[in-house]
Amino acid sequence: MRSRLSDIAGGAYAVLIYGFIFLPVAVLVLFSFQGGQLPVPPFNGPSLKWYAAVFADAKLTRALINSLIVAVASSLAACLLGFLAAYGFARYRLPGSALQRGLLIAPMTVSSLIIGLGLLAVLNGLGLRLSLWTVGIGHVVINLPLCFAIIYAAMGDHHVNIERAARDLGAGDLQVMALVTAPMLMPSILAAFFLAMTFSWDEFIIAFLLSRFDVTLPVEIWSLLRSGLSPKTNAVGSLVFLISVTLLLALELFLFGRKAKP
Repeated sequence: MRSRLSDIAGGAYAVLIYGFIFLPVAVLVLFSFQGGQLPVPPFNGPSLKWYAAVFADAKLTRALINSLIVAVASSLAACLLGFLAAYGFARYRLPGSALQRGLLIAPMTVSSLIIGLGLLAVLNGLGLRLSLWTVGIGHVVINLPLCFAIIYAAMGDHHVNIERAARDLGAGDLQVMALVTAPMLMPSILAAFFLAMTFSWDEFIIAFLLSRFDVTLPVEIWSLLRSGLSPKTNAVGSLVFLISVTLLLALELFLFGRKAKP
């Protein structure tokens, strides 16, 4: 009897937890199909007119493309720099390496607002005009520590012998990195890339502070919300959620799915 009550309590707790997490998302998606003018009960639908309005809005589609460009470019740069830093710290003895690793990971513990304000002051001091380039720089700054931590953790000692064998066969250092080490670490590199893309895609504070005329999708959604609630904003939010989930599913299928195979 006690075991049965424990199972019931555990199941109820799980339902409450998952409901607390996913109920707001479910409401957002549901009222994105609202047929009326406001995303509030009663539900009148389903209707796809707000999704059509999103794709017919030039500002939203441009912001969507801008977000994809910034996410892909900044994630590639963060992964490349993170891989090179991880390789250097894992394969060479550098002076004060523990301190340097701590400084490299430190931005993960700092608020995005502080990083954004600091970058804004530096860019203004350098006389650089705010654009998608500056947003990309900001996203590299916040994603580089994550990419470094993921890739560095995957660099085990068992890789060293394979790299030595490649050098014995005549491969140079660059060839070893590109043709031996990088393929062995590809699952970790892909994990870092997809996570960086997800964070860049959803990031608002740095994108808001470091952009001016060309904005990313979260900044454009914020501009829409300033004029009040609308099923159009729900439709945009649902699309953002769909793309984020697609990225995570791709990570699950192409990374952890490959590991699960015998």
